[in-house]
Amino acid sequence: MRKALSVALVICITCLGLVAQVEASAAAPGQDQQYPAPAQDQQAQADALFSPEQLDNLVGPVALYPDPLLAQVLPASTFVDQIDEASRWLRANNDPNGIDQQPWDVSVKSVAHYQSVLYMITSKIDWTTSLGQAYVNQSTDVMTSIQRLRALARSAGNLATNPQQEVITQGPYIQIVPIQPRYIYVPVYDPYAVYYRSGYGFGGGFGGNLISFGTGFAIGAWLNDDFDWGRHRVYYHGWEGSGEGGWVGRSRPNVQINNTYVNNTYTNININRTVINNNVNYTNLNRYGGVHRNVTYNNVAAHARANAGNQVSRGNQGNPVAVNKIIQRNVNTNDPRINAYRGRQPMTAQAKPSGTPQTRQAAPPETRAQAPRNEPLRPAILPTTRPNFSPAVRPAVSTATHPAPMARSAPRPPSPVFSGHTSGFDPRAASQRGQTSRMSASQSRTVAPQQRTVAPQQRSQSRPASPTPAKNPGHSKPERRQ
Repeated sequence: MRKALSVALVICITCLGLVAQVEASAAAPGQDQQYPAPAQDQQAQADALFSPEQLDNLVGPVALYPDPLLAQVLPASTFVDQIDEASRWLRANNDPNGIDQQPWDVSVKSVAHYQSVLYMITSKIDWTTSLGQAYVNQSTDVMTSIQRLRALARSAGNLATNPQQEVITQGPYIQIVPIQPRYIYVPVYDPYAVYYRSGYGFGGGFGGNLISFGTGFAIGAWLNDDFDWGRHRVYYHGWEGSGEGGWVGRSRPNVQINNTYVNNTYTNININRTVINNNVNYTNLNRYGGVHRNVTYNNVAAHARANAGNQVSRGNQGNPVAVNKIIQRNVNTNDPRINAYRGRQPMTAQAKPSGTPQTRQAAPPETRAQAPRNEPLRPAILPTTRPNFSPAVRPAVSTATHPAPMARSAPRPPSPVFSGHTSGFDPRAASQRGQTSRMSASQSRTVAPQQRTVAPQQRSQSRPASPTPAKNPGHSKPERRQ
């Protein structure tokens, strides 16, 4: 028994040694071992991300938005192509009731119900794209920047509870929620001033604040998201009461619930991660006003240019095809016909011309009416309808200056151009009648010009004297009858 146990123990030790040798050989250098990334790769990854100051400039225009609206703006900024399409659709139709039937993401539909916000983010498409890229890659940093800016605005005295919003402080986090049960108000402010300057009076000594509010917008079922600041995330509340006194509990009785916005499929917030492949004009991004004036995006732009060659595919002709959904929505950049009409020879082989000249088919001879030899060729008379005017009486003119028209030897054959005209109007007969009328009129003018002239004396004698009203030398008024 002891011998059997000893043999088994020796066999086990041997097997363990063989397994250790195999693992050591599998972990040979250069195969599965992981080494720390080089300094260049670490710098490239740092350049691809936004710094805290850059994030402040990106989220500054919307950091003071109410939480329910801001929770829709951040996911919607990742759907840049749908945001642009929604803006175009609303400008063309101006029908908020048709938003729910559009094939956009639920966050885009929610933002589309607030047209001023939608038009603002589409007017700065480079900023919207960068905000979406930051939310995809640095969602925690984005929310930290929002809280940092809200703390600055509150310290400056520009963020407080008022009739349009309720400001709630829970530990290090600041919430901004609607205070009205039916309406939500969108603040309008200058990001460069509201976070550092205290409120001042506008002209005339009228006390005011750096934040203004316009007309309230309706609270609807589309505001189905909110912030969980402690976990740095956006979550779907589904209009289930979050406790008495919360904005959801106040607004829930006034909201009509529908499956378009209240659905269990929205439990996981949908975002478009391919927005990181969109191109951004960082020159325009540097021009937008922000919280920090001396902050630029040159490092992010340099990283984007370095990776441009990897994100751009080339076709058969070597022409770059941009990875941009807005362009590909209107133009199919993969269509091979694009390269066929750029001044180059097409890819398909064309038949070369042979040495034998090709005979061109002769055009059929044009059939034209033959005019008489004693008359020049005249253009055909169009069949136009003319009013029937009686000839005016003209003074007698000498026949020497106006010879009689040449008589036609034979009627002109009808033109084949008007062979399909079926009306009863004959232009040649009308022309012949006109010539006959002019000939008769010229022959009837036999009165000489000398006979028509009358001496001035005879004219004055022949005219009757006009009666001259009698003058009253005394300028006396007529007697008034009694």
